[in-house]
Amino acid sequence: MHLVSRHVPGLLVNGGSELSLSESVEVDLHRVRSCVRELSQNGLNGNVASTLNLLRDAELLPGWYDDWVLFEQSRLRQDRLHAFHIIGRESLARRDYESAVEASEAALQLEPLYESAVGLLIQAQRQLGNNAAALQAFEKYRTKLQEDMGLAPSEGIRRLVAEVL
Repeated sequence: MHLVSRHVPGLLVNGGSELSLSESVEVDLHRVRSCVRELSQNGLNGNVASTLNLLRDAELLPGWYDDWVLFEQSRLRQDRLHAFHIIGRESLARRDYESAVEASEAALQLEPLYESAVGLLIQAQRQLGNNAAALQAFEKYRTKLQEDMGLAPSEGIRRLVAEVL
């Protein structure tokens, strides 16, 4: 603590029995959680690209494996998935198909078997006229689902690609 205080004066505040960060320190996790809360409560407002970038790059203590860290990493991952889904769904509704593709792909990077994200991706690619990309997304999902879980895609997902064929 002494070295931190010497190298970065004002970073830590000694409150007697408790040590904390200065109020001037911005914690990126707080910014991400605030963004997710805002999306959940009010939907998509503001700059979609910056929101996607903030969420895409949000990792909590990568390389740490303490139980409490793993729990919080999992919680943050779920929050990000939820936020990507909101962005994808609302972007699709607003006919911003590129953002819908980007949000869906970001969700699928976190969770390749996230069916809602696959559905949004297929719909957005179809709206962009990228039927081959829609079929490729379906095929990648179908293969992974079969290999990992021995399951076939749901009827809803199959209907989305049946219209392409």
